Amino acid sequence: MATEIERKFLVKGDKWKSLGIGVVYRQGYIPTLGKQTVRVRVIGDRGYLTIKGPRVGISRAEYEYAIPVKDAEEMLDTLCLRPLIEKKRYKIQHNDLIWEVDEFAGENEGLVLAEVELSNEQQTIELPDWIEREVKDPKYFNSNLVKYPYSQWKERSHLKIKNLKFLSFLYQFFKTRIFK
Repeated sequence: MATEIERKFLVKGDKWKSLGIGVVYRQGYIPTLGKQTVRVRVIGDRGYLTIKGPRVGISRAEYEYAIPVKDAEEMLDTLCLRPLIEKKRYKIQHNDLIWEVDEFAGENEGLVLAEVELSNEQQTIELPDWIEREVKDPKYFNSNLVKYPYSQWKERSHLKIKNLKFLSFLYQFFKTRIFK
């Protein structure tokens, strides 16, 4: 069984761009009933089908198979949830590890994440200076960016701020009238 052990981070600035060459990725997710994911991916003229099991800590089972690019494109067009994930991936070596930095486009434009695969869950790593902070919230998983794209996060946080201001106004209003 193949096991994926990875950590995910937000990236700051754009210094990292000069450290690697970006490759365009197009990927989508076929709906499943459980916590597993089935991903279809096209990288250039290559297609892949990946099945991932549920997470246990930062690990999960992962099986990836090369498939004909024509089949992958057809699956993306007909079987995968919308929106598709569009991104440019940069592979950057830092110390003894390869960091994969994803610069998202489309509905997730503005989001830049870095992932690093580890040999075990306790492996210590030195963070590059272009890393902002680690993210563990499932909203950062690519499979969840299909359901709740980054472009919608800003709208939701803006609404939350408006709602908090309104609630604060109501509190002050009633406080001055009821507790005189």
